[in-house]
Amino acid sequence: MFDSLNEKLESAFKNLKGEGKLTELNIAQSVKEIRRALVGADVNYKIAKEFTDKVKAKALGSANILNSVKPGELMVKIVMDELVDLMGGDTEGISIKGNPGVVLIAGLQGSGKTTFTGKLAKYLKDKKNKRVLVIACDVYRPAAIDQLTVVAEQVGAGIYKDVENKNPVSIAQKGIEFARGNSYDVVIVDTAGRLAVDEEMMDEIEAVSKGINPTETLFVVDSMTGQDAVNTAKAFNERINYDGVVLTKLDGDTRGGAALTVKYTVGKPIKFVSTGEKMEEMDVFHPDRMAQRILGMGDIVSFVEKAQEQFDEKEAKRIEKKIKKNKFDFDDFLGQMAQIKKMGDMKSLMKMIPGMNKLTKNIDIDDSAFVKVESIIHSMTKEERGKPELLNMSRKRRIAKGCGRSIHEINMFIKQFNQMRKMMHMMSKGNNMERFAQQMQSMGGPKM
Repeated sequence: MFDSLNEKLESAFKNLKGEGKLTELNIAQSVKEIRRALVGADVNYKIAKEFTDKVKAKALGSANILNSVKPGELMVKIVMDELVDLMGGDTEGISIKGNPGVVLIAGLQGSGKTTFTGKLAKYLKDKKNKRVLVIACDVYRPAAIDQLTVVAEQVGAGIYKDVENKNPVSIAQKGIEFARGNSYDVVIVDTAGRLAVDEEMMDEIEAVSKGINPTETLFVVDSMTGQDAVNTAKAFNERINYDGVVLTKLDGDTRGGAALTVKYTVGKPIKFVSTGEKMEEMDVFHPDRMAQRILGMGDIVSFVEKAQEQFDEKEAKRIEKKIKKNKFDFDDFLGQMAQIKKMGDMKSLMKMIPGMNKLTKNIDIDDSAFVKVESIIHSMTKEERGKPELLNMSRKRRIAKGCGRSIHEINMFIKQFNQMRKMMHMMSKGNNMERFAQQMQSMGGPKM
């Protein structure tokens, strides 16, 4: 996400390395590179020019004041503040008040509306403790209703559908009445889209909006569509005056800059961002955190939040006791892996940790590594999983045959597990950082 923009911005800041202070000349050089980076990321030239003019003015104003701050660090801080402002400044919430609260989802076909509908339903159910009903109002696209049905079942939401009815307004109204009569807190109305903006689609979404008077209308836009995303956002807003924007497919190979200028161009905040196909892969949009990611500074707050969502205090205490006794086993390891997998894909998670973005750039961190480890552990007996010390050569051969791996792979995994187990035990004693460092050194450091 924004890797290309991040690299180009870093290059612009490098021009200030070795400089004693900000000057009119080095500021002008950096600002020129920043503008090129933004235009290269598909930001409209006029917006990029206005953005960099603000950066330049702030940098010139700070040049003779903050002599104690390194020029590169000062420029990063100025750019970050301006990025936050460009993307809206504050985090915006979603309005779901009502009996029930009604959320209307609009956007073009292929933008990810139905998948986002499921993600939003899961978010409201799990994090807001709401009973959610989704309403299938896409009466045109083949299998659209079936897709929404599968998504609803997957996240534990109710679904209202009427395959005989071809009137989206009528379906939405009846669905809301059904929700009201069945004590649902929120309904999410998934509407039809087309491949491009046309009058028929706009008339329909406007009619649905007027017919149900939603408490919240969200426009879903594919962030990979570049400047077209902004143009489409304008067209929809003129007809239905939506409340906020959802950026989807931010995990794709996208320059992404255009999507981030939606707030500036349309005046509507980005409320959610969506990445992969998994129902967990959606986040509330925080302009400050996104600015940090764009600048390669990570997003440790989001990382911690994701970890806390999977955190089980009772389980953590149980694991802690086993580690202190050096009894951490393969079943415990499986449980910890399951919690990590729920947080999202590994490479995206690592990029949230400050300093890890560069490390992961050219490393293929494949979530299928989990599958390999799981297959090895699942090929063990219950007794072997609980007592790793039982694994002699005969047992290893049987495990290798059971999971389709080589003896070498089995030995490597067991060796790494034992090393990790030993280090965890040492760390649990509290005051053994020096011994821990020595142990790491003797192992040759962590292998990537």
